[in-house]
Formats: sequence, C-alpha cells, structure tokens
Amino acid sequence: MSKFIVNAVSRADQGKGASRRLRHLGMVPGIIYGTETPTAVSVIGKDLYRMLLEDGFYSSILTVRLDGNDTAVIIKDLQRHPSKPVVLHVDFQRIADDQKIKIQVPLNFINFEKSAASKAAAKFAAEASTAEILCLPKDLPEVLDVDLSNIEMGQIAHLSDIILPEGVEIVALRRGEDHDQGIGYCYAPRGAKK
Repeated sequence: MSKFIVNAVSRADQGKGASRRLRHLGMVPGIIYGTETPTAVSVIGKDLYRMLLEDGFYSSILTVRLDGNDTAVIIKDLQRHPSKPVVLHVDFQRIADDQKIKIQVPLNFINFEKSAASKAAAKFAAEASTAEILCLPKDLPEVLDVDLSNIEMGQIAHLSDIILPEGVEIVALRRGEDHDQGIGYCYAPRGAKK
C-alpha cells in the first residue's frame, strides 16, 4: 500500500468547459492510462496540492482510489498554470508488478563535507536534480544517492557515480558511455587559495 492515496471520481464531461467547471469547484481534471482503457477522472484539488509539497510524491507509487477500487499509478505529467500556483491537469500511468517503469527520481548529494576538496574550501555545484531510471515497481527508490566523499577539486560528478540499488538502471547509461552526462562539479570559489 502506498503512503500517498489520491481520492478520485470518474467523470463523463470532457473538454475545456467541463475542465473549467471542475477547477471552479476545487477539483483537478486528470486521466489514468496504461494497462487498460484510459479513464477520465477528477481529483480533489486541496488534497493534491498538499501531497505535491511532499518530497517523495513525484517518485513514489501512488494509490488512486476510484469508485471504491484502488489502482497503483505513478505521476506521468502535471500541467500547471503559467503564472498562478494552480494545477490544470494531472496524468497518471497505471503500473503492473511485472512491467518496468520509467520515472524521474531525485538525486541526493551526500558526504561532500568528508571530501578532501571540501576541507580545502572547495564548493560543489549540482547541475541536475533528478535522473531518469528504469526498474520494476518493487525496486523503485525514493531518491538516488551520489557519494561525493572522494571528489577532487575540478572533478565532475557523472551519472555513473550514482549509487544504484539492485534492479535499477539509469536510462541514459543504457545508451552507452557517450551518454554519461555530468550532474555536478567541484570548484574553488573565487579568491580561494589553490
């Protein structure tokens, strides 16, 4: 059972006018697609906004409670208003225990303070905050750790430096070494002695 439960109701009305009416009532229109026929739903806005504030929400398996039935899903897309803090539409993807899912997971940079570079007054600049992974739902991590305890001045941290749990692959690295992009770098701040 997921720690995030999204209560939803089926909706028959579709289109811009129907979506506008739902939002006026405090609901967020959405869709659940995946292993079965796509289902148009509406979600209670205030509940969704509360969950969006939690760190693990975007990279967790969610339970959508729809008409008395629970469905395991992940968030595939959120459409937000360009200038207001409002979600206009949410897309959920159904998951099956035996099918791998592709999802963005947050990166957690750890142990930089233990590195020799840190003790020499270096700084670390993260260039990526997430990485796209492929795994079975049971292997889905909430975050991926990047151990910086051995990073040196001027060194770039790459996707291949991420500590991967068993059964988890980084999508870009499946394409070969040429796709091992940088995710951060260690540098000497201006005015620091080299």
